[in-house]
Amino acid sequence: MSGGDMAKPLLGHRSVEGDPSVVPAAGRTIGVLGSGDFARSLTIRLVCSGFKVVVGSRNPKRKACLFPSAAEVTFQAEAVKKTDVIFVAVFREHYSTLCDLADVLAGKILVDVSNNTEINHHKESNAEYLASLFPACTVVKGFNVVSAWTLQSGARDGNKQVLICSNSQEAKRTVAEIAQVMGFTPVDMGCLSSACEIENIPLRLLPAWKIPIFLSLGLFLCFFTYNLVRQVIHPYIREQKNKFYKIPVEVVNTTLPCVAYVMLSLVYLPGVLAACSQLYYGTKYRRFPDWLDQWLQHRKQIGLLSFFCAALHAVYSLCLPMRRSHRYQLIETAVKQAMEKKMNIWVEEEVWRMEIYISVGIIALGLLSLLAITSLPSIANSLNWREFSFIQSTLGFIALVVSTLHTLTYGWSRAFDENQYKFYLPPTYTLTLLVPCTVILAKVTFCLPCIQQRLLRIRRGWEKGRYVKFVLPSATGEYASGETSSNV
Repeated sequence: MSGGDMAKPLLGHRSVEGDPSVVPAAGRTIGVLGSGDFARSLTIRLVCSGFKVVVGSRNPKRKACLFPSAAEVTFQAEAVKKTDVIFVAVFREHYSTLCDLADVLAGKILVDVSNNTEINHHKESNAEYLASLFPACTVVKGFNVVSAWTLQSGARDGNKQVLICSNSQEAKRTVAEIAQVMGFTPVDMGCLSSACEIENIPLRLLPAWKIPIFLSLGLFLCFFTYNLVRQVIHPYIREQKNKFYKIPVEVVNTTLPCVAYVMLSLVYLPGVLAACSQLYYGTKYRRFPDWLDQWLQHRKQIGLLSFFCAALHAVYSLCLPMRRSHRYQLIETAVKQAMEKKMNIWVEEEVWRMEIYISVGIIALGLLSLLAITSLPSIANSLNWREFSFIQSTLGFIALVVSTLHTLTYGWSRAFDENQYKFYLPPTYTLTLLVPCTVILAKVTFCLPCIQQRLLRIRRGWEKGRYVKFVLPSATGEYASGETSSNV
């Protein structure tokens, strides 16, 4: 280890001594059974946090070079004798190899850090299986949701929570103290029966992203099909022109901004619906419907997918002139103009439209980039609530307005051109304007003083029809009490 961040404890000695619930690291010895990647990362983190670490290995001479010099690497039996808290960093199928140490392990705390390869792969959790093999020990499930990378790079670069469960409160308290000294936040998940749930957490693949991803894919397929009909199928049927070459780039590039624009509006639409619900019922304590509650919880993921589609749209747009078909069209247009002897092809209106369209699009992408960056936990944690709210709410709404201007300048007056209606289908951008314009109109309505003040009072605890007590000073200087309805 060098003198970098890894060489420094995450918490200084003053922080540890100032908290009476945390036992100082000095003098405490921690055991680690195992010599894999996680065991090595765990040992490094423990050593950097001020613990004395004894590593138990079946081949200590061969494995000693993999661990920091401050850690003692010895045989498993010797390591177990030197500590009362032991991290079992071996796979479930190797638990039986520790049975020879049952007598030495009796009365000690075993911290199971293992995970499975599949959700609910076994009838009982790994921690419960370990407890059944060593009934004389106290088993604690913990640290399995923390990756080896997080242990090496420090808790500030990853998830800070360490989920802990055990049937012994004293054992959980001991492991929680160790986690705190290491810079993590221990979370008590109850008794050992919760270990199965904890072990399933690292195996779930993006549980909060499923609905947003399916939503974005559904929107993409709908807009892609719509654009395919207008840009490819219509000229093929009506004009016998083969424009199937547009599918890989041009049709996709027309679809991506539609998805990004609608997804961005869907980030702020549930807030509008929630405000309408609060205004209608006159209270903030009425629970939202489940679908709206789920929608509100997925706004971050929807916003990030919107930024992803917008970024892809920008890359696709930059690549449009690189296509061979585009070059052919430029040459064909130039030859046609030369044959018609057109010397001045400058169209002032089109020039200004494209300049404004591109400029506004760049601003919109910049604002979306800012929203995406501030949604990262490492960035969000460095902002106070007012700063975070201003960026995500105010600047986010500005990004929606700018995106609307970008869409309008793209369409310009083409919505009134009958040639733009293929199979009587309106241009795609006109469909995308429906939801965003509704959100913008609702937001502007909420800014009216009469509505804004009422909504502010509701969010501060005011309820329609509730009677509240009030106290007013009388003419004699004494105070008179009474009641009034809060909706007056």
